[in-house]
Amino acid sequence: MNSLRLEKILRDALEEDLGWGDITTEAVVPLEAEARAVIVSREEGVIAGLEVAEAVFRILDPSTLVDPLVPEGSAISKEAPLCNIRGRARAILSGERVALNLMQRMCGIATAARNMAMIAEPHHVKVTDTRKTTPGLRMLEKYAVRVGGGYNHRMALDDAVLIKDNHLVAAGGVSEAVRRARRRIGPLVKIEVETESLAQVEEALRAGADVIMLDNMEPDRMREAVKLIGGRALVEASGRIRLDNIHQVVTTGIDFLSMGWLTHSAPPLDLSLEFLPGDRLP
Repeated sequence: MNSLRLEKILRDALEEDLGWGDITTEAVVPLEAEARAVIVSREEGVIAGLEVAEAVFRILDPSTLVDPLVPEGSAISKEAPLCNIRGRARAILSGERVALNLMQRMCGIATAARNMAMIAEPHHVKVTDTRKTTPGLRMLEKYAVRVGGGYNHRMALDDAVLIKDNHLVAAGGVSEAVRRARRRIGPLVKIEVETESLAQVEEALRAGADVIMLDNMEPDRMREAVKLIGGRALVEASGRIRLDNIHQVVTTGIDFLSMGWLTHSAPPLDLSLEFLPGDRLP
């Protein structure tokens, strides 16, 4: 992850949560008090975000030590300890909620991506995310998708050409939209076109699209589209793909699928931060 961008995200999150200060902790906990804590998972899943948690605590107090107990991307069991934390109690208490919020979100996304990727991999299909991310957290959420075994689609609007339905309306059709895009971009940039019918698939092929997205098509229609494309372009499936229907989609012959669900609806993993009495560590 980009360290400068990560620090900005975390400072913004801490500023939002701390306001003018943690009045409870400042009133109850002496400035010099030291503490040891552990972050524990309350359910099974995939771990992502240990670096993020460490950065949160070190922003509040650079002397804080975070010792990971499991590798990033590993499958974790219920009640598994994820990392030990040592440092000033105030910094740990004040950073607890931001660290847990972000880690829970990232672990949930990584877990969902792992579940989807395991279904898709035997069919040689790659699972990707979309731009349907939480504003301000895209870098973290897309990182979590990669940790879980998925792939990133576009990071932002400036790194790929994806001609969607509203572009087609504004440009006057598939052929004209592709022609305009080809005139504007360099020779190494691929052009993807979103299609909703076999007629649009045929038009995208004639226009020379490099990637054809099959948007909100039923599996049987996807198979027809894949047969029609016949390897002349990469094929992406998208739209309302979830755990309950992904198997039907990955068996249609597509190359990859994109899922907004990974980043906008994957349930967070339940994590907890617990202070340890004395010098005892798990």
